[in-house]
Amino acid sequence: MGKYVNDNLINDERVELETTYHWIIFFSLRSLFTLTIAPLIDKYTDEFAITNKRVIIKTGLISRKTFEMNHSKIESVNVDQSIIGRILGYGTIRIVGSGGTKEVFPNIRKPLQFRKKFQELSY
Repeated sequence: MGKYVNDNLINDERVELETTYHWIIFFSLRSLFTLTIAPLIDKYTDEFAITNKRVIIKTGLISRKTFEMNHSKIESVNVDQSIIGRILGYGTIRIVGSGGTKEVFPNIRKPLQFRKKFQELSY
């Protein structure tokens, strides 16, 4: 479990699902130009978790971007997958919050499992 998620759990909150980037991130131009260092840093520092109360996502090593939203404030969790994404098991998670806020997280491992766990916990 990620350090950020562990450090920011509130009373009676527990992690239900945690995921990371798919290995496909190592086959990109960014990976090629940084000698796979940038995707490696992303894979081991970015955290994607669903708790019994909220969704917590932290990205970035030096400059940090966090997304934390209670289940009741999230309208939908959408998954976009290409044909290759379906075959290999990765996709883009698009979280739509109340008020129209949208957050997009590409190349996530097992995105359908992420959406299913969110749906199980929000009902």
